[in-house]
Parts: sequence; C-alpha cells; structure tokens
Amino acid sequence: MKTLDGGITAAKGFAAAHTAAGIKYKDREDMALIYSAYPCVAAGTFTTNIVKAAPVQYDQKIVQSKESVQAIVVNAGIANACTGKQGFLDCEETAKHTGEVLQVPSTSVLVASTGVIGMNLPIDRIKQGIDQMKDSLSDTRESAFQAAKAIMTTDTVEKEVAVSVTIGGKIVTIGGMCKGSGMIHPNMCTMLSFLTSDVNISKELLQEALLETVQDSYNMISVDGDTSTNDTCIILSNGLAENPKITEKDKDYEAFKEALLYVNQTLAKKMAGDGEGATALFEVVVKHADSIENAKKLAKSVVTSSLTKAAIYGHDANWGRILCALGYSGTTFDPEKVDLYFRSSKGVLQIIEDGIALDYSEEEATRILKSDYVTAVCDMKMGDAEATAWGCDLTYDYVKINADYRS
Repeated sequence: MKTLDGGITAAKGFAAAHTAAGIKYKDREDMALIYSAYPCVAAGTFTTNIVKAAPVQYDQKIVQSKESVQAIVVNAGIANACTGKQGFLDCEETAKHTGEVLQVPSTSVLVASTGVIGMNLPIDRIKQGIDQMKDSLSDTRESAFQAAKAIMTTDTVEKEVAVSVTIGGKIVTIGGMCKGSGMIHPNMCTMLSFLTSDVNISKELLQEALLETVQDSYNMISVDGDTSTNDTCIILSNGLAENPKITEKDKDYEAFKEALLYVNQTLAKKMAGDGEGATALFEVVVKHADSIENAKKLAKSVVTSSLTKAAIYGHDANWGRILCALGYSGTTFDPEKVDLYFRSSKGVLQIIEDGIALDYSEEEATRILKSDYVTAVCDMKMGDAEATAWGCDLTYDYVKINADYRS
C-alpha cells in the first residue's frame, strides 16, 4: 500500500467542486459536489441516533434500494435535521436539480448536510450552488482540497487522505475527505465522511468492507460523547481500476479492506485530533483484554472520560481517573492486575503496576504529556485481545465554541 498526496479526486473518474452559496456562513465556501462520470456502486453507514436528519433518511433509502450512484451534494451550516416533511422534500429537490444539471437520474444523487439543527435549507441557494459547481467540476488536487474545506463547520483543518494498492495486477486507489470536530461520538461526530475508489467490487462486498472497517475507525473515536443526528459515511466505487471483480472474501478483498481501514482510521484520527478547542490527540490502547468487545469498551470508556480528557489538557498524570473510567466501562477485570503507561514522542513512562502507583517522576510524566499526540496504554493482563480508541483533550475553548455555536 502506498500513501498519496490526494483526497476525494485521487481515484480514476472522480471530480469535485465547491462554492460559496450563503447557506449560513458569510464569505466562505459552504457547498461541495462529488461526481463520477461513470455509475458507481455505493455503500454507507449512518447514525444510530433515533433522531435522524432528513439527508440520512434519504441516503439510507437510496443506498439500500438503488444499484448505482454518481454524485453527492454536501452543504455546511444547516443540518436539515428535525425539519419534518419539508426537510425530506428539500433532499428530493436537491437530488432532482442535481440530476437535471449533471444529466443523471435523480435517484443516483446522494445528499448530506451538517450544521445547526432545526433550520430549513434555503433551497433556492442550494440550487444556485449546484448550478455554480457544475461548471467548476475538476479532478485536480486543488479541487479536492477546496471541497474538503467547504464542508467544514467548527473544524480548524481540512481532513483528506488517499492511498493506492495493487489488486489483481491493477493499481486501485481510495481517496477520502471528512469533517468533524464537535458532536463526535459515532456509533455506526457531526461526522461526515466521503470516500471514492476505482476498485471493481460487488455492491454487497463494498458494504461489508465499509461496515467492518467503520467498527475499528469512526466507531472508536469520541470528542464529546454526543452522537449526531447526521453521522454519515459513504463510499462510491466506479470500477475503473479494472481489477478482476471482487465478488468473494478472498485475498483481493482483504487487500482492499486493509487499505480502506487505513483510510478510515486516518480520517478518524484527524477528526479526533481536531476536536473543538483541542490541543492534543488522545489515544487509548487496551492490551491483553479477555475479548475484543471488552477491549473496545474499556478503551472508549477512558477516551470519553471528561475528567481524564481535562487531565490530558493539563499535562497531569492523573492515573486515578483512568482506573475509574476502566472500572465503570461495563466490563469485568481484576484491578490488581492492571498496568498503565503514558507514551508520546517524548518517551514512555510506566505509572501503575498491578493496580498500584509506582514511584514515578511527576516532572517526567508532565514532560511526556506535553505533546500533541498522547497515548495511554492499559495492560489488563487477562487475554490476547487489543483495541485502540481516539479522542482529544478537553479545554476551555470547547465550552466557548459550543456556548456561542448558534450565534
């Protein structure tokens, strides 16, 4: 597998566009369009929140019932959630207008929104934005970058990735972009992730690969414990790599899934590290748990602990908060077996052995924790299972950002 300098347009046949439609923000791009000139198989995972935004309901219907998709329209600023029948009608109108402009069936267009809940979309501006983007579709690196920038809300950086892998003697490419900074606690942040590939694969196995990789990527991140109404992860694949079609779970499927996992984990970590107000990516590795399920529960319990996240911000090796979070994770373990380490680019320091604090240097612990990527390693000494979760520190700025979000 090879990492590339690219994003949503890295795979063959894909183009992107962006525009400033004035949805909610002033003087910035707030719409993006992803397009394949060739029909794609599509797969998707969506929020588990019972309160589902109109675009989520619309896309679920299309992904499940239609054989091909060619475009995705995304707007930032307004979530189109809790908007009743009108919200769904706006999704249909967006897809219809996009289909007319691109000369593709309206049922081959997906829609996505992110932003404030409870506001209706300004559909006339949406349609004007689609008209503008049709004329600026491009497969350039810059177009991919600007599309990733256009879908941001409280994000501070664009989030992109691209890789290539050889499958069946052909070069297969996967590109992606995502947004997410607050309301990040997926269970499939607000999280939107869009992936494109030229792999030749059946719709059923594309869905399987996405579901399997989402479990160990987006579903293992948390910024604030809130699961959004709009969480969406969609992948389109047009088959232009011309590899032998993947129709069973063989070595070609595994090679594709491994590359897809890398893409999704990379994007997931970028979201976690860009949590609202964050100064550090906080990683929790649980080793030697008795099952994968319990390892995941333990890791996510620590990474979502507000007290632990605040301690990471303060560069405070407050190990009691980590043990406490392990204890209320809903799993069973022996506290007197647990070892705990802190790790960063500045070194590794063991804090706890067999559930008891060691005579460690607080100054050394603080030095290690003064990093923009901090890892807590929890060794449960119970089995062979391991899991990793990602989050961020909790800062004063998180409260400021969310106190003023609607203003």
